[in-house]
Amino acid sequence: MASDQTYEHYYVPHNSRLPIFASIGIFLTVFGTGHMLNDMTAGKEHSVGTWILLAGGLTMGFTLFSWFSKVIEENHKKLYSHQMDRSYVWAMSWFIFSEVMFFGAFFGALFYVRMFVVDWIGGVGHRGPSDMLWPGYTPEWPLLDTPDPKQFPGAKEAIDPWHLPLVNTILLLTSSVTVTFAHHGIKEGNRNKLIGWLALTIAFGIAFLFVQAYEYHHAYTELGLTLHAGIFGTTFFMLTGFHGAHVTIGTLMLIVMLGRAMKGHFSPDNCFGFEAASWYWHFVDVVWLGLFLFVYVLGS
Repeated sequence: MASDQTYEHYYVPHNSRLPIFASIGIFLTVFGTGHMLNDMTAGKEHSVGTWILLAGGLTMGFTLFSWFSKVIEENHKKLYSHQMDRSYVWAMSWFIFSEVMFFGAFFGALFYVRMFVVDWIGGVGHRGPSDMLWPGYTPEWPLLDTPDPKQFPGAKEAIDPWHLPLVNTILLLTSSVTVTFAHHGIKEGNRNKLIGWLALTIAFGIAFLFVQAYEYHHAYTELGLTLHAGIFGTTFFMLTGFHGAHVTIGTLMLIVMLGRAMKGHFSPDNCFGFEAASWYWHFVDVVWLGLFLFVYVLGS
């Protein structure tokens, strides 16, 4: 029986070696990071893990550049159907969801330490004096007076949230507005608007990273807030450091989008590459708001 129903063409790419290179890059990155951290714990000044990590990063960089270049080329050849486009939308959505869970784990660790562990090791809720487990220990947050100050010397003070962290908050919130204006430029078919606002967004992202680097230098050299400053130092650098890495990745994504925009890519009905990068950038901004509130304002 004949049917008038039509089916979309679904493009299936040829075999590729890129997934193999990606697996090698991920392995080298994880192995190098673990080796480097072990050497740091052992007090070694130089670690071969640093070079392994660098090799993994370069391998992943080459792989992603080649892979995404191929995807862009296939898209411009109009090999993709609407179903393929939907698969990219879902893929980016699930990726951002996984990033939400990633940061949710670290925020959960911060909550658990602050609300429970700090009191427990001070004997709060148990019979006897509040310093029953650690003599002379005062259970309070931020944990500047650590239970074992010889092994983990606490920081002199927490970072003032109303100076450098506030500047970075303003930078990221403003960048969310500018990347939205750049998106409007695509929808309006105004390429100059797209390029101008996108370049300004990138400038805000780079400025954020410079301010954070200065903040880290200030924390290490003047406040004594380091990775060895007890649980307060480790949670602070774990959360803000991973966020800084995500800002770096997001900035690189936007730089690629700027290069594509200058080459004439993107149209009102074909711009998901830019939209995916802007989704990621908005996600990074929202995470920073949580960091500013729970790490800096309530943690100071």
